[in-house]
Amino acid sequence: MKEAGRTILGFSALLVFLMLSSCNSTNEPMAKSKSAKEILGNPAYRAISYGGYRGKNRDEQPTIEELKEDLKIMSAMGIRLLRTYNLQLPHAPNVLEAIKALKEEDSSFEMYVMLGAWIDCQGAWTSEAPDHSIESEENNTSEIQKAIRYANEYPDIVKIVAVGNEAMVHWAASYFVHPSVILKYVNYLQELKRMGKLPANLWVTSSDNFASWGGGEISYHMRELEELIMAVDFVSMHTYPFHDTHYNSTYWQSPADEVNGFSNHDRVLKAIQRAVFYAQGQYESVKAYVHGIDPDKPIHIGETGWSSISVGLYGKNGSFAADEYKQAIYHKAMREWTDAEGISCFYFEAFDEQWKDPNHPEGSENHFGLITSKGQAKFGLWDLVDEGAFERLTRGGHRITKTFEGDTTALLQTVSAPKIRR
Repeated sequence: MKEAGRTILGFSALLVFLMLSSCNSTNEPMAKSKSAKEILGNPAYRAISYGGYRGKNRDEQPTIEELKEDLKIMSAMGIRLLRTYNLQLPHAPNVLEAIKALKEEDSSFEMYVMLGAWIDCQGAWTSEAPDHSIESEENNTSEIQKAIRYANEYPDIVKIVAVGNEAMVHWAASYFVHPSVILKYVNYLQELKRMGKLPANLWVTSSDNFASWGGGEISYHMRELEELIMAVDFVSMHTYPFHDTHYNSTYWQSPADEVNGFSNHDRVLKAIQRAVFYAQGQYESVKAYVHGIDPDKPIHIGETGWSSISVGLYGKNGSFAADEYKQAIYHKAMREWTDAEGISCFYFEAFDEQWKDPNHPEGSENHFGLITSKGQAKFGLWDLVDEGAFERLTRGGHRITKTFEGDTTALLQTVSAPKIRR
């Protein structure tokens, strides 16, 4: 056997396709005007994180027509609920306008939105040292007021408002805030609902790392977090086993008892199985804390994902985690688990976004999409290409085709098993 992590996986394409069959839900007509309560946890309404940026910076805003292209592609994937992140830029309101236009063109088109309002601390993203004890009140208030406006303007589309994205987790060193800031705005939105100034069936949450919701270090456990858990309509938690293939590599590496009698393919599957167990464990840790405060509070996954390329921490010079095969298996397994358990999973993400790490084209942050920026379906969606789900759909003039020109052997040559745990 060659050195761990360097051997090309050699197994049949037939096995691969059998493993990935039934990866995506069918595109069936559904009833209209669903509420958040009806949508969340409903496997017929699969969720995804969406950024439509196609260039290397966000100054290049996608047009309405480009957004409509993406919405049709996501609909063909079985997606009915998508997540946006901020209202500082035109992207999110343009997404709402594009959905409205598609609904007017085709009464059967159905897509809903969890609208994100970005929350920062004082001095975030500036040359100043961020002051995490003080919020950026002007910017935050602007975000919340825009969220209110769009929730009222598009009540048939905006079903959820998320106050902040990873805005409480301490490793978000550029901008995190105290939970009391999130609580203030959540309570404000809930009061507007009670007053009839927001749709009564609009749900309000905050989307954050599992630790921020009490599932990690005890330092996060505080009265304001308990009050926030009581205030939100559901908890939206993030879990990223992918990143912990580096930061907690022990869980990811193959144990010594997998060296003899296990093929490299077996070790890859075992590693992804451990990654799914890892995500499930973080979910359960949040559930234990949250349900100790509010036993009936719904908990959904606001983000999880797997990058297909990395030249850094997660590639051949790191954990060997990043490739399309592992991404596909992780995506399939997470969809199967969350569908079965009635958990919505806003999988991160629909399309690759080059602006995330523009100076490093092969940086992992640029490659979390299930579809490339040029409109190629990655391995996890090859079955949908075969089924004709993307027939007559394009992205930027490109038909939706398979990566690697559909050559499974070529794809598998990029796949390496994890290192052996020493």
